[in-house]
Amino acid sequence: MNVQPRRVRLAHLSDIHFGVEDVAACEAAIGAVADFAPDLVVVTGDLTRNGLPREFRAARAWLDRLPGPRLVTPGNHDTPYWNLVLRTLVPFNRYRRFIGPSHQAVDMEGVAARAINSARGPQPRLNWSKGAVRLKRVREAGAELAAAGRRLKLFACHHPLREIEGERVAGGVRRGAAAGAILAAAEVDLILTGHLHHPFAVPLPCGDGRTYAVGAGTLSLRTRGPPAGFSTIEADEAQMTVIAHGWTGSHFEPYRTWGLPRRPTSADGGSPGS
Repeated sequence: MNVQPRRVRLAHLSDIHFGVEDVAACEAAIGAVADFAPDLVVVTGDLTRNGLPREFRAARAWLDRLPGPRLVTPGNHDTPYWNLVLRTLVPFNRYRRFIGPSHQAVDMEGVAARAINSARGPQPRLNWSKGAVRLKRVREAGAELAAAGRRLKLFACHHPLREIEGERVAGGVRRGAAAGAILAAAEVDLILTGHLHHPFAVPLPCGDGRTYAVGAGTLSLRTRGPPAGFSTIEADEAQMTVIAHGWTGSHFEPYRTWGLPRRPTSADGGSPGS
């Protein structure tokens, strides 16, 4: 069903890492997000530090104070991080128990969103923090989003599907490039992720260049250069504006801003299927 576009507001938060969270920044983020009045809140994983029940309980209480609706996906720290038996056999049982499904969908006026789990428990490689995606799930999400007309189309997971130049941390996502190509072909507008603890906004190097990888920072004490923070996104028919908000110790203020042109409608010379 095609829905006429309207201005859409998103709040994007990630890597809160309860257990080593920035308490003041997390508390202030509740009010800052509420003041922004988003249509949708997206949280892209690593809610906990070590996947402990007490960390998940704190994460659940914090999520419940954010405005809804919400789209939430797990990260690699949302497994029993140091319990190798549980991490191998039932890596996301605690996440599902305290937070909810690891794959989610939101369809509403102005926006269509899909989230999948890019984190894994055990992997046949030494660094289990790196990501992987199932292309079947990506294709399903892409097909559903492609049918969303001119609504803002977003896809969310924890790990960036492409490596970000200059970053100290790699997502290492298996099949990430193929997943990005599928989503670009579906004319998805935004791929929202976390993991790096560093905000960014870059076009994917495939498709028409109007599918953007956008990462939020962290609300934990585990910062990697930029201050703790979160991002807001405002989108109209022509452009998406991403603002990374940094924590000063007393309040949030804009840290960096990106203007991302949207793909044109068919009336403007874009593809007839847009």
